[in-house]
Amino acid sequence: MAAALHQKFNSSEHLAKLRRVAEPVCAAHGVSLVDARFGSENGFVLKVLIERPDADLKRGAGVSLDDCQSVSRDLSTALDVAEGLTPEGAYRLEVGSPGLDRPLFSLSDFVRFAGEKVRVQTHHPVSGRRRFSGTLLGAAGNEISLDQDGQVLTIPHSEIAKANLVYRF
Repeated sequence: MAAALHQKFNSSEHLAKLRRVAEPVCAAHGVSLVDARFGSENGFVLKVLIERPDADLKRGAGVSLDDCQSVSRDLSTALDVAEGLTPEGAYRLEVGSPGLDRPLFSLSDFVRFAGEKVRVQTHHPVSGRRRFSGTLLGAAGNEISLDQDGQVLTIPHSEIAKANLVYRF
């Protein structure tokens, strides 16, 4: 039952509806929605990641605890009013920063962070591999480009299972 609920609430259609509710709440607090999705850690959890659109990630500038609390309070109210976006019964809402190893989701993320070191994992092998690490060159069309040890790789965005920035000290 939990797997079916997890699949229903994390469908692309459902997450798009959820983002349409969350984005204006985030904008009202001067932050951007990075991602929102359901997980199942000791019950159902809606994890929402926010950031300041003008944040300089190299300097650690980002959201504050007050930002997270304000968005959580107002998003909770908006979700209570919206029908069918959250599971019946109890669930937890967690609002936080994406952190220094920020996940990359949309093609615009891959454009924004061009020049940064990234790790990418794909659903299926690309050029015989599923794990890549290198400098993000950007995105064009529906593909991202990555320089891995002097070799330029092109990876279809739809094949990306997980991608993160690599924080350098």
